[in-house]
Amino acid sequence: MKTGKELYQEHMDRYMKALRFEKPDRTPVIINADSFCAVHKGVKMSDFVSNPELSFQTVFDTVQELGDVEGSVSPANPLCFTALLTKVKLPGKELPDNVMWQIVEEETLRVEDYDAILEKGWQPVMQDVLANRLGLDMAAMGDSMKFMPMATQKAMDAGYIGTSSAFMGNVTEHLSFGRSYPKFIKDLYKMPDKVDAVLDVIEQENLEQLRQQIRTAKENNSMPPVVFGGSARGASEFFTPKLWERFIWRRVKKVAETAIEEGFMISFHVDSDWTRDLEYFTEIPAKMGIFESDGVTSKEKFLKLLEGKMVFKGDVPAGLLALGTPDEVYNYCIKLKSDIGNGLILSSGCTIPMNAKFENVKAMVAAASGK
Repeated sequence: MKTGKELYQEHMDRYMKALRFEKPDRTPVIINADSFCAVHKGVKMSDFVSNPELSFQTVFDTVQELGDVEGSVSPANPLCFTALLTKVKLPGKELPDNVMWQIVEEETLRVEDYDAILEKGWQPVMQDVLANRLGLDMAAMGDSMKFMPMATQKAMDAGYIGTSSAFMGNVTEHLSFGRSYPKFIKDLYKMPDKVDAVLDVIEQENLEQLRQQIRTAKENNSMPPVVFGGSARGASEFFTPKLWERFIWRRVKKVAETAIEEGFMISFHVDSDWTRDLEYFTEIPAKMGIFESDGVTSKEKFLKLLEGKMVFKGDVPAGLLALGTPDEVYNYCIKLKSDIGNGLILSSGCTIPMNAKFENVKAMVAAASGK
């Protein structure tokens, strides 16, 4: 039986081969799961989100039942969405005990805050909004994060890898969520130059933090050399093409360029439909990007434009995992392997949904090795 250290190295080697478009002994598979694990193990959702140790153990135990996967294993963190300056309702607090947490979008960032950001910078305004408008207990959140290094180490000791070593989201979404989407769109038309200037301030601060994350990861020999770049609603289906090019793509591309300058790959975690945007991803240097699709973007167009140039991660749809059969899931994954070939990381389309069937997720894992 392999030790955790041996498994970790095996999983990392398999993952890195996929990133280099080499042929691994089997397709690497990544599990992105939180609420699904709580349902599977019968853990009350209110306990799952309020107890990081319980949350981690629940995810860890569930992943162990699914079979041999590369990663990743971490506790649920619904309050991470507050970084977008949006409220989060939690089970056991604003919601019943076994209801999924919910993002509540409303105006938490006011139009006069634009001037404050230009004058003071992004962090002071952001911290003020988090503490005084969202009412977050920053000290308590800091205490809960103290568990993360232990969780990360336990996962590694069991052989599970992380999929990135640094993170930077789409800076535009701090405003589109904080202002609320309708008001943000109005701002883009009424005061585009001011919004652009505000985004320049946020981007500069975040890029400096990103460079520091990457350099710290290098100093610590952290693996893999990948920046996770998330975008919840950056697809051009939410914008006119002109606005999308100016306010979204230019900044998404800047994150990628920064990561690549520092010697890291960029992983585009892109929710929603980016089909009409795929042409832009050809501007990213070949074999330096990962396209994390959630099952909506056209795989056919991706292959036409980016086959052999960008790794494909995903994209087993949430609906299939929840409503399909194990055979349907398995066959979908086998076809995905056939269509993509080398450069595929098999995973769910975004996070495995709360109501996914355990046997369906297990079928996804089985398809990675064809067993």
